[in-house]
This record gives sequence, C-alpha cells and structure tokens, in this order.
Amino acid sequence: MKMAFLAGTLGLLLPVMGLAGEYDLTVDRVEIDTGDFVKEGIGYNGKSPGPVMRFKEGEEVSINVTNNLDEMTSIHWHGLILPFNQDGVPGISFTGIKPGETFTYKFPITQSGTYWFHSHSGFQEPDGAYGAIVIEPDGREPFRYDRDYVVQLTDKHPHSGDRIMRNLKMTADYYNREQQTVGEFFSDVSENGLLTTVKDRMAWGDMRMMKADVEDLQGFTGLINGKGPDQNWTGIFDPGERIRLRFINSSAMTYFDVRIPGLEMTVVQADGNNVQPVNVDEFRIGVAETFDVIVRPREAQAFTIFAESMGRSGYARGTLAPEAGMVAEVPELREAARLTMADMGAMEGMDHGSMEGMEGMDHSSMAGMDHSNMGQGSMMSAGGASDPFYAAGSGLVPTAANGGKFLSYADLKAQRPLYDEREPTREIELKLTGNMERYTWSINGVKYEDADPIRLKYGERVRFKFVNTTMMTHPMHLHGMWSILDVGAGQMNPVKHTVSVQPGTTVYMETEVDAPGQWAFHCHLSYHAAAGMFRKIIVEGGPETTQTAADEASIDKEGGDV
Repeated sequence: MKMAFLAGTLGLLLPVMGLAGEYDLTVDRVEIDTGDFVKEGIGYNGKSPGPVMRFKEGEEVSINVTNNLDEMTSIHWHGLILPFNQDGVPGISFTGIKPGETFTYKFPITQSGTYWFHSHSGFQEPDGAYGAIVIEPDGREPFRYDRDYVVQLTDKHPHSGDRIMRNLKMTADYYNREQQTVGEFFSDVSENGLLTTVKDRMAWGDMRMMKADVEDLQGFTGLINGKGPDQNWTGIFDPGERIRLRFINSSAMTYFDVRIPGLEMTVVQADGNNVQPVNVDEFRIGVAETFDVIVRPREAQAFTIFAESMGRSGYARGTLAPEAGMVAEVPELREAARLTMADMGAMEGMDHGSMEGMEGMDHSSMAGMDHSNMGQGSMMSAGGASDPFYAAGSGLVPTAANGGKFLSYADLKAQRPLYDEREPTREIELKLTGNMERYTWSINGVKYEDADPIRLKYGERVRFKFVNTTMMTHPMHLHGMWSILDVGAGQMNPVKHTVSVQPGTTVYMETEVDAPGQWAFHCHLSYHAAAGMFRKIIVEGGPETTQTAADEASIDKEGGDV
C-alpha cells in the first residue's frame, strides 16, 4: 500500500504508523503569497516551503519524489552524509528526475541536527523548491529545551530566477537600490575633505565597483517559514520555557543578521553539529548555513524575531508570543552597509574589472601582509581582524544592537571532536575570482564548464585554502563530506557544511576524504554558482569502487543540469 501522510499546520511530514522510514514528496507548481506580492513558484507537496521532514538517527529512509513539473528536477539533501548517487545533483550524482517520473532516494541517517533540502536543478530553489530537515539524535542532547521551532529564512523576489540571472548578466547592479548619491559625496567631502573623497571615489572606480556592492539582489521580501513580515509567523510559548529555534538560511543570495530584542540567544549547534554554548545578542547566518539557538522568555509578552539583510535592504520578521495575535515592536532597518578598503584588503591597485585571470597575482602582498602566516590558524582578514567572517573596520559587520555580543566564527568550538587530529596530507588553494561588470564568477579564474575536476584520494585529509579576491562574501559548500573550519582551536575546531569567506580574506578548512564518488563543491549564492563558481570533486578509491565507477560513467554519459 502506498505511503500516506498527515500534514499539520506546522508543515510536519509524518509517516503512517508501521511504515516508518518511507516518505512521499511531490514537486509541484505552487502559488506563493508573501504579503507584498503573489507569484507562481515551485514547491513540495503543494506548498513552499515544503514540509519539515523529521528523521531519526540510525534509521534507513526511502523518499519517493514524484516530478509533477514539465521540466527536469532533483532534490539535494543539504548537509546530509550519504552515498554520492543519492546526493541529488544532476550531471554529478545522478541524471535527474524527468517530468512525470518518480525517483526513490534511499540512504541511512547517520547524523542528527538541523538541515534542509532543495532542488539542484536550474533556479528551482530560489523559485521556492526548498524545505527543512530535523533529525532526532539516537541519544540525549547535551542541552535542554521544552519547545522546538524551525525558523526557515529566505529572500523571495517577484522576479523568477531565470529573469534575475538574465538581468544580472545584462547589468550587474540591476537590483542594487543603494547606489551612492551626490548628497553622500558632499557629506564625505565635509567629513574627510575634497581630495581624500575624490581619491577614494577614483580608487573604487579603478576597481570597477562601488562601496554599495554588498548584495547582488535587492527588492526582495524576507520570509520566515513562508510568511512575509506582515503575515508574521508566530511561535507560541509559556513563560519560563526554553525554546529551541532552528534557524536555516534558504536564501538565494541574502545573508541575514538575526536578533530577538529583549532575549539573549545561546548558540548550541552550527550546521547540524553541536558546539560549546555561546551566549550572543546577534548572529549572521550565511546562505545555506544553519544555527540552532535556545532562548528563554520569562515574561508573558511578545518578542520580535528580526532578520535584517547584510546590506540593510530588507528583512524577515516573526514573533514569539504567549498567544496568537500578540506583537512586539519591529526594529527599523539600520543604515545601509558600505564596503571599505579594509573589506577589500586595501587592494586599491588591483584591476577588479579583469579578475578572471588572477592566477598570477601575489596575494601575500595584499595590504603588505602575508595572509598565509597570520596566526589564529592563518585566518586573519586583510583588514587585520582575527576572524575570517568579520573583518575589522568592515562595512559589512555592524556592532550588535545596543552594543551586545555579535557571534564570530572564532566563538565556535565543537562540543566534541568528530575526527582524530592529524596533519593534512596536502593543501589545495582555491582562489575565489569574478568579474562584477560581466557578472562572471569562478574559481582560480576558471568557470565550471571550462574546469577540470578536483581529484582527491580516499583516506587522505586535504587542507583547502580559500583566497577571496572578490568584493563579495561567498558561502562555500562541499557536498558529501564535512568541512573542519580552522579557527585555531585544534581538535575542537567546528565542523560545518558551509563556510563563508569574506572579501579580501584567506580561510582554511580541512576535509577527511571519507566518501567515494563524485561531489559538487560551489558557492551557495545561486547566481554565483550558475555563473561559474562551481567545481566537481572526484574521490578516487575507497569502498564500492566498482559500483562507483559504473555510476560515474552512467552520469557522465547521460549528462544533466547542475
């Protein structure tokens, strides 16, 4: 008998008793109402976002995905450790799901925590094809909570993904609503003097970019669990309860700065892995990252969940309250962010308009600093900060509201080591490169379609060195294997699936190569990945080598759309 489901108001996906481990998903055209506009999009089981899929660590799952679209589709299980041919990337993991067909994913659940799923076909994900995953641990959690909510963020734009990409290729600043004005010029002259201001403008002009190049995509409505700010998603609590909030950033392009005025947040998990608790007032969540926090409201009042875009061009808003209908004050957007030369590593002399061929550039000379020898696990920014995510003097990172604590990557320490500590077998340098004028993005100056795969050996430990030569922050996502982010904590370095790399910075991560097959490795900004900041990883050797080779040959022959 075919699987049936109970879909509640919270979007919970529940298997019928006795058939635990088998799930059905349909991929559908849906209507998305943000409160600001209504558009056609793509969703799962008739809605966007799709249902919250709840698994148990140790179970084997079968997920039947039926494609009701008139185009190919796929589902990638973001952050899950599974066989490569179940990873859901057309042209790399499998050939995709044809219109009218059902594909059954089968894999073991080997982890716990907060993750998400989304299409890896075209721009279906920014068009609405995403959902949340919650995996219950086999044992006890190392922290207590009484109530549990998913808080899934996204940036919903009235334009389709295909149209957005066409517009960005036509004019890279097409969606930039924060251009510098004449008034701002005179204000800078008054503060800094005419000569300094003109020299500053000329330097940015030489780099063929603007201080406002913080976000590629503006004009969106921020959503929480599919609801816009005016629709106000609300989570109910009883005063004194500990509430676990599972934040997931499912945006196409938007980094969010998250705070809950009046409540301190305790970060307990990053990208599904437990971390030593950190009390913060605000945190930045990169595209594709997840952070789990615990809050404890003691008063019978409403509290606003406020997620403000990094460029201050929009926000998502929800509420925690003792009863439905209660609201709290919604903060004003802070002043629009501006890039500084600290963000760019003082790279005034660099031609950013021709950054496609940057292999010969000496990055150790940026700002007169050798970024490969700067302490804290070699992770200092060009601006001199000791954290790869937050550069000192940066126009990208504010002080937390009211002078509170803003989470830093350096604050993240693993609850327990996932791997034994050992020296990497080799280092691979990946320069993050691009041309904002032509809207091309690449790795080592080469776009995906022109690049050879990165080949790794099963059983080795590889140290990846990211050198961001661009003006944008890039969330780099490796499929199928964990990324150990070097924050200088040795064996307690945090383990993540997505690592953000700020402009003008060098960031290191290490990977235990323990998953044979073919994997995707890319920037998770949708339009950057599509424009070329993407690589195929091939892991050679390891168990099931014969079957893996056969799968690879079949996929390469069939092709597909990544």
